Amino acid sequence: MKTFVSFTLGPEKKLALLACSLGLFAVVAAQAQPLLIGTVAGYAGKGSADGVGGSAQLFGPQGVAVDGAGNVYVADTGNNIIRVVTASGLCRTLAGTAGVQGSADGMGAQASFNQPSGIALDSDGNIYVSDYGSSTIRKVTQSGQVTTLAGMTGVTGSVNNTGTNALFFHPMGLAVDNATNLYVADYGNHLIRKITPSNVVSTLAGVTGVPGSADGLGGQFNEPEAVAVDQAGNVYVADTGNAAIRMIMPGGSVTTLAGAAGFVGSADASGTNALFHQPAGIGINSAGNLYVADYFNNTIRQISPAGVVTTLAGLSGTAGSADGTNSSARFLGPQGVAVDSTGTVFIADTANSTIRVMTAAGVVTTLAGSPSEGSINGVTSSARFYSPQNVAVDGQNNIYVADTQNSVIRKITPFGVVSVLAGTTGVFGSADGSGANALFSGPQGIAVDGGGNIYVADTGNSTIRKITPSGSTSTLAGSAGNPGNADGAGITAQFYQPQGVAVDSANNVYVADTGNHTVRMVTPGGISSTLAGLAGTFGTFDGTNAGARFNGPTGIAVDGAGNLYVTDYNNDTIRKVTSAGAVTTLAGWTGMWGSIDGAGNSALFFGPSGISVDALGNLYVIDSGNSTLRKLTLSGGTWTVSTVAGMPGVNGGIDGSGAGAEFYYPAGVTVSAAGYVYVADAGNNTIRSQAIPPSILIQPQSQTNQTGTITLFNVGTYGTMPFSYTWQYNGTNLPSSSSSLMASNAGSYKVTVSNVAGQITSDVATLTLTNSPFGQTGVFQSIAMQPNGTVQFSLSGSSGAIYTLEVSTNLVNWTPLVTFTMTNGTVQLIDTTATNFPAQFYRLVSP
Repeated sequence: MKTFVSFTLGPEKKLALLACSLGLFAVVAAQAQPLLIGTVAGYAGKGSADGVGGSAQLFGPQGVAVDGAGNVYVADTGNNIIRVVTASGLCRTLAGTAGVQGSADGMGAQASFNQPSGIALDSDGNIYVSDYGSSTIRKVTQSGQVTTLAGMTGVTGSVNNTGTNALFFHPMGLAVDNATNLYVADYGNHLIRKITPSNVVSTLAGVTGVPGSADGLGGQFNEPEAVAVDQAGNVYVADTGNAAIRMIMPGGSVTTLAGAAGFVGSADASGTNALFHQPAGIGINSAGNLYVADYFNNTIRQISPAGVVTTLAGLSGTAGSADGTNSSARFLGPQGVAVDSTGTVFIADTANSTIRVMTAAGVVTTLAGSPSEGSINGVTSSARFYSPQNVAVDGQNNIYVADTQNSVIRKITPFGVVSVLAGTTGVFGSADGSGANALFSGPQGIAVDGGGNIYVADTGNSTIRKITPSGSTSTLAGSAGNPGNADGAGITAQFYQPQGVAVDSANNVYVADTGNHTVRMVTPGGISSTLAGLAGTFGTFDGTNAGARFNGPTGIAVDGAGNLYVTDYNNDTIRKVTSAGAVTTLAGWTGMWGSIDGAGNSALFFGPSGISVDALGNLYVIDSGNSTLRKLTLSGGTWTVSTVAGMPGVNGGIDGSGAGAEFYYPAGVTVSAAGYVYVADAGNNTIRSQAIPPSILIQPQSQTNQTGTITLFNVGTYGTMPFSYTWQYNGTNLPSSSSSLMASNAGSYKVTVSNVAGQITSDVATLTLTNSPFGQTGVFQSIAMQPNGTVQFSLSGSSGAIYTLEVSTNLVNWTPLVTFTMTNGTVQLIDTTATNFPAQFYRLVSP
């Protein structure tokens, strides 16, 4: 079931159902020219690179297990591989091939998995994996040999039998007891299953296909996701759908240890007075304490043998990735938990794509992987975003981002510098004001007019905001915290969680009023009216004004003729609204979701969210559920849909061309005046774009300087990063590979800048050197950085002459470091202040 009210993307847990369903409709039609996609800013974090600590990459790991040597075994779900992380943080791939989905048995990379979820170890070091997408249980030896232990690939069911004659329905959590019996959380069947060492499968507890919460012999469960087993053979269950922790005694009697079935929350207390919110992982230590990954609370909970629940780490309702102690640590959708013999807890922090470690005292550190979400300002990949939902580009190629979970509006300059334009990171509110004094509540839609004013669909506040180019924010329409559907002026109007905005050449603002299922218009003076749809009534009808129906419209765009284009999210269609309010369906088939390219209603979408229109009238659509970018072109009165970037059902953060590019539930799209496409890749926490060839905004300038001094040439480039730089001196390539070059020889200099989309060569800049009128100019004979961070100089000049060594950190402001008399034509000096600065420049000045 898709919902529209809160489209801010969270972690995706049940990927297999999506992938299987998409497979029914993955039909390839005639394709438009594929787009080459690059990353403008942010860091995806997700990947499959082996490495140490933060240099390793994982993709949505769901299960962890730990051996006696401290090696952590990881079900790297999004990559379809099994990883091993040593105690020192070295991560390697044991079995499977990243990005290859399948069910093949074999050695190492020859084997394949289909969304491995749970993982467990026996006393001999054998690894057991619940292969969620294949509905099988796999076994992996320490050498990486993979076999199928139980279940039949691709066949779901609940049959008890031996080995591959038994059937499962999307199994998740696993645990192994002292006798090497394997326990399985059979998620889709609402069962707990048992597999003996001879591979005989039986049902330990639950009723097949019947969710419930009954205690007693056999009991009932509701989508259990994890299991753990103690020394006495008691099995503990993270009964996810019931938001409870259950216990199964060896005889099959079920009791509720903690949590109250059907009630979600975060309360610490004893037994059923405690509350959980989708507990997803469970582990147990030698003292009988249970540790629970409380998925939607973003916390790690502890349950004593007496059933007393406490929160050990994380802060309920607050997501993040920070290391720290107890409530200062942050998680994002943790799912897997394992405990070693010392009581150290290992956590699969799923949505952060990291493996975390927690001591018994609640001190949390990151063992492997590097999270992508955050709020850091910086340049390109050093900046961090948190579920950005949309982008807009002005005439100067500045990019504006609705950084939704950070609740701020960010700005990215053409040079890739990211800053906060308005709002305060992590502080939700509705205050108008300048810069950080303004507050937003989960803004999702953003547009910019010809004057550089920015319009924001402030979704959580149910308002439309306006931000001037200087960062002053005001409320254009709607009343914060007072959702509704009233037309009217300014704050007398009401909206209901609007998610999309667009602005025309007359500065009329158009709103996808998502919760009201309508399309609205706001004049420059703040007068709101309803253009199409009937507030509070969803549907699929084409028609005029209130005779038309929408179902959760999210994205909106306007062309030069005043026609509006709308992504009708829950209807999986693309709609057109004329300036008179006449609504038609351009593409997609109402109520039928998929990924088919084709004409009109023969094309299929899955949760289209963002839309933009270029100068030629072509439409670009973010097909969020498919993680693709689609293009709609009009010919002969028919709109034809093609996929121009991404592959349906394949999630990731790889840059590339067409189907070689990957997105992770992207949300928003815009097309610049120059025709380049930009994407808010919400799940990757990045801003992506069509690869833009380099253009030089700042040319290197000719300069005149004294002989013996250093001259700095700079080039400023716009386009898709990263760039490579090749400087030339008098036609000969230099080793410099940055945007700056320090030169000391007279002559001609130029630079060639290249990226994935092309290259460009700068104008020629000439360096002219002049001699000092005061005798021989001082010369740097050598400069050397010492092991202690100081800098040693060997200088030469006219004997008896007085010189000043000057220092600068920016080549603009110079400070005298020392004035001295040249003795015998040479002198040795040491700068002890150099240890205080990351970089310094020096020049020798004659009197």
